[in-house]
Amino acid sequence: MDDLYASLNEHLPPELAKEAVRILYGAPCRKLELNEEVHNLSQSENFDLKAFGIDTAEEQTRPKRIVRIGAIQNSIVLPTNDPVSKQLEALHQRIATLIHAAYLCRCNIVCLQEAWHMPFAFCTREKQPWCEFAEHAIHGPSTKFLCQLAQKYNMVIVSSILERDDEVHGEVIWNTAVVISNSGKYIGKSRKNHIPRVGDFNESTYYMESTLGHPVFETQFGKIAINICYGRHHPQNWMMYGINGAEIVFNPSATVGGLSEPLWSIEARNAAIANSYFTVAINRVGTESFPNEFTSGDGKAAHKNFGHFYGSSYVTAPDGTRTPGLSRTKDGLLVTEVDLNMCRQVKDKWGFRMTQRLELYANSLNEAIKTDYKGQLIKE
Repeated sequence: MDDLYASLNEHLPPELAKEAVRILYGAPCRKLELNEEVHNLSQSENFDLKAFGIDTAEEQTRPKRIVRIGAIQNSIVLPTNDPVSKQLEALHQRIATLIHAAYLCRCNIVCLQEAWHMPFAFCTREKQPWCEFAEHAIHGPSTKFLCQLAQKYNMVIVSSILERDDEVHGEVIWNTAVVISNSGKYIGKSRKNHIPRVGDFNESTYYMESTLGHPVFETQFGKIAINICYGRHHPQNWMMYGINGAEIVFNPSATVGGLSEPLWSIEARNAAIANSYFTVAINRVGTESFPNEFTSGDGKAAHKNFGHFYGSSYVTAPDGTRTPGLSRTKDGLLVTEVDLNMCRQVKDKWGFRMTQRLELYANSLNEAIKTDYKGQLIKE
């Protein structure tokens, strides 16, 4: 199955499909009209193209804050045993095409998937050649490449890379998201707060948890944050970006169907509702095979690939409305037009911030981290 939304509409009677979509996706999203040039580009370059608008009430005292968000998912281009430089060059070319498409769609902010500039090789536990993809967050080739595109197209770009911290801390590696201004300048970086140790996701072999906290970046097009991949399983992680003022939180990911697909449509959507901001869940797509077999201590036979990265990138609004997802099997660009005023409107309607009781949980968590903590358990 390539697309759940399309399958519902294809196989159910129209009225039943409409009701199923309402239950599963919330209020219907408005379809955006795009120009013929970008439609032709999606056909010639073989990528999925979807575009929606999520509307909110017009206010009397604040002008609309309309932002177009672009979410890009892609597969690797060359085999994983090709030279590192060739693989990187091919991915740069592919991403240049997809970002150009985002420009044709008038996107203001574009986010790429987790570690977009390399195969997701962390299953292998091998250091070579995969560590050679790591690059400096500011001066590395991927950041320089995207800085040029950000300035050219007047768009903010969020780039999730394998970072080599070669200025301090002994050249260690981090899983990092770089935020590039629409002026083409580096704004800052965020790092992955939670590192998986499940199945083939052997990422702590390469990098450890972030020490940067939960930064929010104030851009021309809104306050944004990045909750990288596995952090989406941790509600506290999402919460802190909201406490720090985020209006859009991106979740660049790389996750496979056998592990997480039933969770995928739930977690980022729940976070948008609980924290009164927009979430953008972006997943890698395709199957990547590696030269050597690997195992992960889970009893499974040695194998050469993770499984299928199922794409399905989507956007959720603070009121729980979500877009249909991109393809499960193809590269894609999802364009979503939103009004950031919805964040405050939903806070006013539901009162989640007003009733959040941070002091209650701060006190409880402060006790829970103590070595002599005893849970609040009442027995018969």
